[in-house]
Amino acid sequence: MKHEGRADAVVDRTDMDVRCGCRLLLCAAALATAAVATAAARAEPAGAAAVPGAREVAALLHGIPQSGASLGNAKARLTIVEYADVQCVYCARFARETLPTVIRKYVRTGRARLVFRGLAFLGPDSGTALRWTFAAGRQNRLWNVLELLFAGQGDENSGWVTEARLTAVARSVPGLDLARMRQDRGGKTVTAQIAAAAQAARGAHVPGTPFFQAGSSLMTLQTLSLKNFDPDDFTKQLDRLLLR
Repeated sequence: MKHEGRADAVVDRTDMDVRCGCRLLLCAAALATAAVATAAARAEPAGAAAVPGAREVAALLHGIPQSGASLGNAKARLTIVEYADVQCVYCARFARETLPTVIRKYVRTGRARLVFRGLAFLGPDSGTALRWTFAAGRQNRLWNVLELLFAGQGDENSGWVTEARLTAVARSVPGLDLARMRQDRGGKTVTAQIAAAAQAARGAHVPGTPFFQAGSSLMTLQTLSLKNFDPDDFTKQLDRLLLR
């Protein structure tokens, strides 16, 4: 199924003509879901709970520094920016099939860092999930919550983003203070982060999600193409940027 959307719809939740995905991804065939578990030799971090993907996400991100919406070494040679809506099915597919390779090959090795710019244009569940995600970033756990929401993603605007689900996700993230997260989700800082991401999307002329840019800094970003979810196709673009 192809999902289409205008650039202005990315930052306007009132434009309900936009449907899930919103990125024109023409895939010749379905690709096998890539495993997100790390090598068996790595010990499973303590605190991983039984929500979909909890152990895999904890292992994938274990030991990688996080700072707000950033994952990885702040001094990395390459910065990769991802625009995504938590309800976007293609964003979830990228998280499952491509992102683990990017994290292992570039982020964990210190060559690149990831920056999340969350959008909420697909409906009420998007806004609720995004607030929780940015609230987790206040405790440097944004990427854990984001990847767990993608791992357990429900049907668009079906009401799947419930308090019970969000609570279970938060409790499965080692070191995350649930009470503080609940307090922060409606705060001015999270509201400002959501507004800043929307403004950045307008400035970058983001046509839909997922959308990626990369460069040596946030001031030198170039758009990356995502024609399919083959990790090799995506990482080749990152390799070319690292060679410059």
